[in-house]
Amino acid sequence: MSVFCQKLFVDDNDLKTHMRAHTGEKLHKCQLCQKSFAEDLRLKIHMRTHTGEKPYKCQLCRMSFAFIGDLKKHMRTHTGEKPYTCKLCQRSFTQSCHLKTHMRTHTGEKPYKCQLCQKSFAEYVRLKIHMRTHTGEKPYTCKLCQRSFTQSCHLKTHMRTHTGEKPYKCQLCRMSFDFIGYLKKHMRTHTGEKPYKCQLCQKSFSYVRNHLLNMLG
Repeated sequence: MSVFCQKLFVDDNDLKTHMRAHTGEKLHKCQLCQKSFAEDLRLKIHMRTHTGEKPYKCQLCRMSFAFIGDLKKHMRTHTGEKPYTCKLCQRSFTQSCHLKTHMRTHTGEKPYKCQLCQKSFAEYVRLKIHMRTHTGEKPYTCKLCQRSFTQSCHLKTHMRTHTGEKPYKCQLCRMSFDFIGYLKKHMRTHTGEKPYKCQLCQKSFSYVRNHLLNMLG
C-alpha cells in the first residue's frame, strides 16, 4: 500500500511503477532525444514522434494519428461536437486550446510580441505570419506563374485568376465574383448604399474611385 495516496495494487510491480508518479523517477530513456519516462508504455508512445508511426485510423476519412487523443479530437470534425463553450458569448469549440485562444478576444490579452516592431498578437500563428513582413519570406508559391505569397489563403485566392472560379454569388441577380470584396461592391448596385462622403460638398458615392474623381474636380 502506497504511503502517499493509499491506492492499492494486486501486483508488486504495479506498485513500483505507480510510486514513480510520486518520486519523479524516470527510468525509461529515449535514445534519440534523451527524454525520460516513468513507464515503458509512455516511452513506446513517445517513439512515434520519431518513427512517424500512426496506428490510430479514422474510419470516415482514412486520416491517421500517432495518438488516440488526436484521433478523438479529429472525430469532432465529422460529428460536429464542440464540447468547449465560452461562458461569455456561448461560442463553442472542438478543442480546449481553441477556447483558450478565443478568450483573448474578451480579455484583450496579446501574449505574442514581435521583437522587431513591438506589435502584439493573440495567436502565435498571427505573429509567425507577421514576421514575414520583416523577413520578406513568401513560402506559398503558385506553380503556374511562380508568384509567391506570405499566406496560404492569399495563394488560394490568387489561384482563381487561373481557374476562373467565382465562388461569391449575388443572391439578387446571380452574378458571381472571384473576390468577396467585389461582391460587396456589387451589392451597392442593389442597396443604393453610398459609404464614401466628400468632406467638401457632402456628396456621397458608392465607390471610392468616384469619390476621388469628385475630389479632383
